[in-house]
Amino acid sequence: MASDTDALQFMQRSESAATKRMRTAVALGSNVGDRLENLRAARKTISDLPNVNAPIFSSAVYETEPVGCEANAGKFLNSVVEFEYASDPAQLLEQLIQIEETLGRKRHHPRNVSRIIDVDLLYCGERRMNDERLQLPHPRLHLREFVLRPLADIRPELLLPSQKRTIRQLLAEVEQSGGVVRYADTW
Repeated sequence: MASDTDALQFMQRSESAATKRMRTAVALGSNVGDRLENLRAARKTISDLPNVNAPIFSSAVYETEPVGCEANAGKFLNSVVEFEYASDPAQLLEQLIQIEETLGRKRHHPRNVSRIIDVDLLYCGERRMNDERLQLPHPRLHLREFVLRPLADIRPELLLPSQKRTIRQLLAEVEQSGGVVRYADTW
């Protein structure tokens, strides 16, 4: 028969595991090569990570004008994938960087240039982080139509930490240039 101490330790471990589970989202982008296949490969690899669990939701794919890229950069395909995640966000960030590398992106790539794949960690539940490697929620998420529009497909009423407006409200406030066009509903 288990002692009260054993039962208490089991409950603490269970509560700890449960509190680590959080809805987490990443933004995917690609403007080099087979852009749609690059997004598919990234989504598949993310869904196969050990601490990623169902349900997994994917937004539609949007074609967008490049923002801050080199002259003559091609259009991006962008989407958002949200999933249940049960571990440390810093560990997930490292795994996402490895996915980018596996798909052909250089680890120390220049900022804001064309890329085969870009995977940005947007949020991990209610977690707030601000260090040199990771900022949660993503510090520019609320300013980017190419992230807000796909995120609104799957979580329009989401209220992120440090925000007073939902994703739908933030999207309505972002200057919409017409440069974000629905490209594919299913992928």
